[in-house]
Amino acid sequence: MEAKRATSKWIKTQGTGFAKFHWQSGHGAFSIGQSGVEEVKAYIANQAEHHRVKSFEEEFRSFLKRYEIEFDERYVWD
Repeated sequence: MEAKRATSKWIKTQGTGFAKFHWQSGHGAFSIGQSGVEEVKAYIANQAEHHRVKSFEEEFRSFLKRYEIEFDERYVWD
């Protein structure tokens, strides 16, 4: 996907701490309306803390279910 390629190249220009950055093989994208921007910013700012309680996998499954996206566990994870 071009978005993953472009963002990977960009983030590697943001400092040596990102030199080994890479995306997992799969991806998911969800859109939000303008009214949800501040909530998403707050979520991103607190993501590390949030994932101490709920794993990425658990949260991704909840997004898929909330937005009624059918999925097969065999094809979602690396």
